[in-house]
Amino acid sequence: MDELNREVTNIGIVKISDEVVSVIASIAAGEVNGIVETNSSVTGGITQILTGKKTAGKGVKVAVDNGSASIDMTIAVYYGIRIPEVVSQVQENVKKTVEAMTGLSVSSVNVYVQNIVVTKNEEKVEEAEG
Repeated sequence: MDELNREVTNIGIVKISDEVVSVIASIAAGEVNGIVETNSSVTGGITQILTGKKTAGKGVKVAVDNGSASIDMTIAVYYGIRIPEVVSQVQENVKKTVEAMTGLSVSSVNVYVQNIVVTKNEEKVEEAEG
C-alpha cells in the first residue's frame, strides 16, 4: 500500500496511508443527504451481511502523488433526489474534509453513481398507482 510521507517538524515523519484517506472520504460522502452508501459493490454488501460490520472506505480509491490526492468513489443514492446537486455536495464535502484532516491538497473527487435505492414508502406508492 502506498503511504504519504510528510515531515511535519524536526521530530519525525508522519505517515498517512491511502486507506485512512479513503475512510475519511467515505465518511464525508455519507454526511450528505441523499447518499445511501459509498460501498455499492455486491461483495461489500455480502461482507456487511455476514459480519454485521459496515466497511467504510470500500468503494473509494485514493491516489496520492506529491502531496496531492485524487479520489475516485462509487455511491448509491435515494430515488427522487437531484443527482447532479447531491454529487456536487459530495465532491465539495469530501475535498474540504480530506484537506482539513490530512493536510493533503485534493486535486479531484470523481464520483460514480452505481445504484439508486427506492425506500419502502415509495415502493408502496408505486404499487398503489400501478
